[in-house]
Amino acid sequence: MGREVMRPTLFFLHALGGSARSWDAVIAQLGEFDCRPLDLPGFGAASSATGFSVEAMADTIAAQIRAHGTDRWMLVGHSMGGKVATILARRSEAGRLPGLAGIVLMAASPPSPEPIDDERRATMIRWVMLGPVGPEDACEFVDQNIAAPLLPAVYEAAVADVQRADPQAWRAWLEHGSREDWSDAVGRLATPAMIVAGAEDGDLGEANQRKLNMPHYAHARFESIAGAAHLLPIEQPESVARLVRNHADTVGQASVRADYARLIASDRVSARTRATLAERAIADDPDYLPKSLTMPQLENLRALVDRVIPQYGIDLAARIDAQLTTGDGDGWRFAALPADAEAYRAGLDTLDALANETFAKLEGEVRDALLHRIEAADWSAKTPLTPEQMILWFEDVRADAVRLWLAHPATMARVGYDGFAIGGDGIRKQGYALTAADEREGWEPAR
Repeated sequence: MGREVMRPTLFFLHALGGSARSWDAVIAQLGEFDCRPLDLPGFGAASSATGFSVEAMADTIAAQIRAHGTDRWMLVGHSMGGKVATILARRSEAGRLPGLAGIVLMAASPPSPEPIDDERRATMIRWVMLGPVGPEDACEFVDQNIAAPLLPAVYEAAVADVQRADPQAWRAWLEHGSREDWSDAVGRLATPAMIVAGAEDGDLGEANQRKLNMPHYAHARFESIAGAAHLLPIEQPESVARLVRNHADTVGQASVRADYARLIASDRVSARTRATLAERAIADDPDYLPKSLTMPQLENLRALVDRVIPQYGIDLAARIDAQLTTGDGDGWRFAALPADAEAYRAGLDTLDALANETFAKLEGEVRDALLHRIEAADWSAKTPLTPEQMILWFEDVRADAVRLWLAHPATMARVGYDGFAIGGDGIRKQGYALTAADEREGWEPAR
């Protein structure tokens, strides 16, 4: 099923000693995206800013994302910035920062304490005991984190970024931020993730990425970049850009309008409701593997749902399959049908039997004609479900698909539904003041 790609805004978070310009060569390859490289407090153009704990850095970045006003965005976090990105992903899934479509972690520091060699940590702390990192130490830092010599201009910029870092921010990360343990608070995230490591990285190479970062993401894939150590964005910018583009395109799905995202984040919505809506808005896994259906059956279901609810950006078939697996359906079934998962498998196989080939391969008009046959119970051949059962099953499919579609906050915005915003977590619920037809209150988004 073809899906329209809605490209998210990309927010880039740099590593220790880096800055927003660390991403310049990567962003130069991504002209089709709205790219926003950000300086973390104490680094780059924000070298005079304060707030160096992981939570404070996350607060700073969250404020900048909100100020941008985008309704669909993606995080690309490198090393130190990767840890901050993961904390922001947890906030987004809790409904506190709506709109996150996906995340790319580049040699990322994990939510748990970062595995830095104690002697090397102590050496880097000594570099700032008397002030900013000096030129020789800055060169040593860059040299230790690359696999091959950089172009002179790139090398000079990297060294200069290390030197302009606030000594307090540098020390705060090494002594505290990198040691903070957020693993329990982060838990396991549903946000689609790409986790990347340089093939020649040490502490934050493939082994520790798989061990320390991947377990926190239910939908993650790993990529290794050859010819790179730790400073991936300046070592192999073309490879980094290619991976970012691929991930951004796969998560470019249904977008929640900015005004609805703001409403969801407001005090009119309870934390529980906000978290539920945030979970529903998480992009579907482009590599989803069915658990109750076979892959051909899933493709048939996608083709069927596409004729019932032509839409983009929500993989309703995958969501139905997940629902069949967990048993989180509508709580009832027709007595003439078998259990839901069995009924779906039989119904989808019946589509193939009636088509004399794979239903998903039929042209749109041919699919429609076959579905009209089902509604009319117009066949006598023996099929997995009888004509009478297929009428009931097709009704069930439509009900499931429409229910999941309407439950998505992007659809709520599309149809103008805001009934979820009638009371937050306070004792007094705001409710509605105006109840007459065609009257809208000031807090309600425009239709």
